[in-house]
Amino acid sequence: QVQLVESGGGLVQPGGSLRLSCAASGFTLDYYAIGWFRQAPGKEREGVSCMDSSAGTTYYSTFYTDSVKGRFTISRDNAKNTVYLQMNSLEPEDTAVYYCAAANDVCSWSPRWYDYWGQGTQVTVSS
Repeated sequence: QVQLVESGGGLVQPGGSLRLSCAASGFTLDYYAIGWFRQAPGKEREGVSCMDSSAGTTYYSTFYTDSVKGRFTISRDNAKNTVYLQMNSLEPEDTAVYYCAAANDVCSWSPRWYDYWGQGTQVTVSS
């Protein structure tokens, strides 16, 4: 059974950090593009970061939306079949439910591009 499970969300003060995890089962993440999306109340789901498939190599491309560049880092641990999103210097505007998604293709900012989705993890940035 194909499944993505996010974890690592929580409540953090502005300027703080969180690391989200996206663990896959039923397929090998290395051969998929993995995107992180977020959705705040009343807003559309937006792409935050994406990592192309490395397809068994050590090379892959990463992408970030402008608002998180320099603050967020996406990475992959193939041995754990897990992708991470390290989020530093968090701002109240980062508050949202964060989702990871897998596409059997290259990265895209369109949620419709993705084949599999996790259930989401809440990130709240507040003092």
